[in-house]
Amino acid sequence: MFSHYDRPRIAQLCEKAGLYVRALQHYTELPDIKRVIVNTHAIEPQSLVEFFGTLSREWALECMKDLLLVNLRGNLQIIVQVAKEYCEQLGVDACIKIFEQFKSYEGLYFFLGSYLSSSEDPEIHFKYIEAAAKTGQIKEVERVTRESNFYDPEKTKNFLMEAKLPDARPLINVCDRFGFVPDLTHYLYSNNMLRYIEGYVQKVNPGNAPLVVGQLLDDECPEDFIKGLILSVRSLLPVEPLVEECEKRNRLRLLTQFLEHLVSEGSQDVHVHNALGKIIIDSNNNPEHFLTTNPYYDSRVVGKYCEKRDPTLAVVAYRRGQCDEELINVTNKNSLFKLQARYVVERMDADLWEKVLNPENVYRRQLIDQVVSTALPESKSPEQVSAAVKAFMTADLPHELIELLEKIVLQNSAFSGNFNLQNLLILTAIKADPSRVMDYINRLDNFDGPAVGEVAVEAQLYEEAFAIFKKFNLNVQAVNVLLDNIQNIERAVEFAFRVEEDAVWSQVAKAQLREGLVSDAIESFIRADDMTQFLDVIRAAEDANVYHDLVRYLLMVRQKAKEPKVDSELIYAYAKIDRLSEIEEFILMPNVANLQNVGDRLYDEALYEAAKIIFAFISNWAKLASTLVKLRQFQGAVDAARKANSSKTWKEVCFACVDAEEFRLAQMCGLNIIIQVDDLEEVSEYYQNRGCFNELISLMESGLGLERAHMGIFTELGVLYARYRPEKLMEHIKLFSTRLNIPKLIRACDEQQHWMELTYLYIQYDEFDNAATTIMNHSPEAWDHMQFKDVAVKVANVELYYKAVHFYLQEHPDLINDLLNVLALRVDHTRVVDIMRKAGHLHLVKPYMIAVQSNNVAAVNEALNGIYVEEEDYERLRESIDLHDNFDQIGLAQKIEKHELLEMRRVAAYIYKKAGRWKQSIALSKKDNLYKDAMETASQSGDRELAEELLVYFIEKGKKECFASCLFVCYDLIRPDIALELAWMNKMIDFAFPYLLQFIREYTGKVDELVKDKIEAQNEVKAKEKEEKDVIAQQNMYAQLLPLALPAPPMPGMGSAPGMGGFAPPPPMGGMGMPPMPPFGMPPMSSF
Repeated sequence: MFSHYDRPRIAQLCEKAGLYVRALQHYTELPDIKRVIVNTHAIEPQSLVEFFGTLSREWALECMKDLLLVNLRGNLQIIVQVAKEYCEQLGVDACIKIFEQFKSYEGLYFFLGSYLSSSEDPEIHFKYIEAAAKTGQIKEVERVTRESNFYDPEKTKNFLMEAKLPDARPLINVCDRFGFVPDLTHYLYSNNMLRYIEGYVQKVNPGNAPLVVGQLLDDECPEDFIKGLILSVRSLLPVEPLVEECEKRNRLRLLTQFLEHLVSEGSQDVHVHNALGKIIIDSNNNPEHFLTTNPYYDSRVVGKYCEKRDPTLAVVAYRRGQCDEELINVTNKNSLFKLQARYVVERMDADLWEKVLNPENVYRRQLIDQVVSTALPESKSPEQVSAAVKAFMTADLPHELIELLEKIVLQNSAFSGNFNLQNLLILTAIKADPSRVMDYINRLDNFDGPAVGEVAVEAQLYEEAFAIFKKFNLNVQAVNVLLDNIQNIERAVEFAFRVEEDAVWSQVAKAQLREGLVSDAIESFIRADDMTQFLDVIRAAEDANVYHDLVRYLLMVRQKAKEPKVDSELIYAYAKIDRLSEIEEFILMPNVANLQNVGDRLYDEALYEAAKIIFAFISNWAKLASTLVKLRQFQGAVDAARKANSSKTWKEVCFACVDAEEFRLAQMCGLNIIIQVDDLEEVSEYYQNRGCFNELISLMESGLGLERAHMGIFTELGVLYARYRPEKLMEHIKLFSTRLNIPKLIRACDEQQHWMELTYLYIQYDEFDNAATTIMNHSPEAWDHMQFKDVAVKVANVELYYKAVHFYLQEHPDLINDLLNVLALRVDHTRVVDIMRKAGHLHLVKPYMIAVQSNNVAAVNEALNGIYVEEEDYERLRESIDLHDNFDQIGLAQKIEKHELLEMRRVAAYIYKKAGRWKQSIALSKKDNLYKDAMETASQSGDRELAEELLVYFIEKGKKECFASCLFVCYDLIRPDIALELAWMNKMIDFAFPYLLQFIREYTGKVDELVKDKIEAQNEVKAKEKEEKDVIAQQNMYAQLLPLALPAPPMPGMGSAPGMGGFAPPPPMGGMGMPPMPPFGMPPMSSF
């Protein structure tokens, strides 16, 4: 409520009165606040907490310290409450420091307990654990260590170990969650807290039992306790880490009882059996039996364990688990190559063979010796032998493989007659030692002859391959070796005569054909009765030009098959050897020849007589016509073309006739061509290129009468006339203008410079712009005035109008007005005037300008006005000014105001008046003594000052009559007092008296009119007031005649006035101009 008072004084009074809260609210200095705030016994805690919210951070911290310093126990709760409430403003770290400064772990515990759930700061979580531990809140320590994820595990673990709490569960939580199990075990064992060790292993985390056991062994714990601990967990205990921990400390036998117990329960865990096997091996209790009979242990793990103890046991373990790499390493390391060889042979694994036979294997030679001398001779399995052989082949050990195979195959063994091994021996010899191949071929019988022969061929052992094929009666393969590899055709022919097989002769024939011995090849094909290669034979015979032999071969082939190619080639061969009669006989017999293709081929190779026979037989009139043309039989060619009725054929025959100067036949053909629009131009160009102009024109003229004559013929004839007979061109155009391709003919006329005809075509084609341009550019030939006027009004390009004006100005100036009158509605008159002004012939188009002046164009008006000024025709000038105002009026007035002709100067004054320059107009009129014009100008100006100045001028000049006239002309402008004063002072009262009479009469009339208006207005007001009184009187009479209105029945609970019979008096009536009536103004009405 109050704000302007002495706050420190009021604070002191409040402090003396024990009102500490009010004192704190008024003190503004820290020492005063600290002095008052310690009186917590007399201050409500909630008010004190709220007061801390009004302090700054530094002052609040100082006050908190003072409160704790004065009474730590009594004020702790308040400080905790303040810290909780304002931790964000004060800062959590600052609050923690205050509690730590006074070693108030209880306050720290309560403060951090409220802040812990929202904080992820590891230091805060640790301090809370520390405070809880030091205040004896063990359950809270256990909960936080179990649930919190934010404290520092190492720091917390070290604190809990140093604190040595009676309950080890918090430490167990930390160590179990963060992997400090060995430290936990050591701590518990050192402090004789074995009960917690058993509880942790059995209930908390059995999975960490191996770590516990390992640490107990390190701490030299009694074995009985450890065994009991292990047996108490039993199946929950992870075996592998337990074995690992014991094995690291060489205390594996400690687990014997435990492992045997698991095995007796039926455990198949590999780690259990691995550990049991290691124990058996160490105790040497018949380990071979365990290694060969136990199906559960890991061979790789147990074998590794055996390597340093007994390598043979390691081999047994590795063999059982097929641990190839480990077995190879241990046998190489201990020189057990015989065991390695037996294992590799029995294993039959290609990857393993590849590894041991790798050239980088320094023990390869020792292994090969054992495989050859021991492992394979002992083996009775063909699969093992096959795998070994393949491995040697893959490893590219041919010499070692030959050595191996000779021992197996050539020396009487169980595999001597093996088909695959014999093949492999020969193939290996082919690859590694070719000198032995022929001996093996002769000694061995049970091998794959075709396959081995092909391999021999690939190895370029051709004689050996020939011997193999011959031994197995593979004559075709044998002769192929002679032909393709040994390349001896003579031996092949000799071999073919000896075996007399068609297939052999076919191979020989093919070889002869490849060598170019075509005749010999045909003979061999005939011996082989082989028609399969007829295409190659035909091609080779044509290349060698041996058509007589080809005819024999084709006749043989034709007996075996009906092939179109064969019959076609036979006809062609007959034609090549000029046996035309055989061709006629052959085509009359049944055949499958493609006569069309044969005929085309004969035609292409200029065998026209044979082609003529074929085309005539198959009725191919088009090709027959072409053939007859080649034979220069033109009449027959025309007849054939008529039957073919093809445009292409007609053109070919026509062009040939033109080249042969057979123009009659050419015209017959041409008439059938030009009716086709697409071919017309080609015929025309062909004739023209050979200079046959007259014949071409004759052909086109003949074509005009055809029933199928089209626009192209008429157009082409017009083009020809334009080029070669121009005298007929115009007549042709006028006769056939509707059937011409005008654009094409326009180009022709333009090229040949026929301007009159070109203009006519442009007009017919509605290209009036081009027509006008042509007329103007070539006027000596193309211009005609009437025609040009008709064209000019139809052009679309506006610029052509002005070009036409220039043209007529230069060549036909006498007709320019006629042209302009035609173009009047289309041209820009301003531009026309500019053109004529620049040319200096403006007078030439005066009739045109007079005709178009009605458009009120400035340029036209100014030009005509200028002409009128030059001609001093002031009447026409004044008329022009009155009718047409679009011109530079001031400029014209200035131009003629000094003209020597008075009427011209008067026109200038008139222009000034029209332009509103009243002073200049009046001055000019006064100068020329045109007083009437001056007075009219002053009157029209509406300027009182000008009118009065003119009066003064007339008085000065002594023009009394003009003075009197001016009073009446400027009657509305001149003030009466000025007029009378000037007249009286200059003794012209007589001349002003008519004006005075007029003025008095006018003003008297005005006064009378005003009086009359006032009287009429007063009468209207009185009539209106009387009318209103009459209306009010009528309304009062009507109200007195109305009956009283019945009142509404009284509402329940409301009494009626006494003496009123239950009715209330009616309300006074107001409105409608009537005064209110008194109640009961009428006699009372009887009740119902």
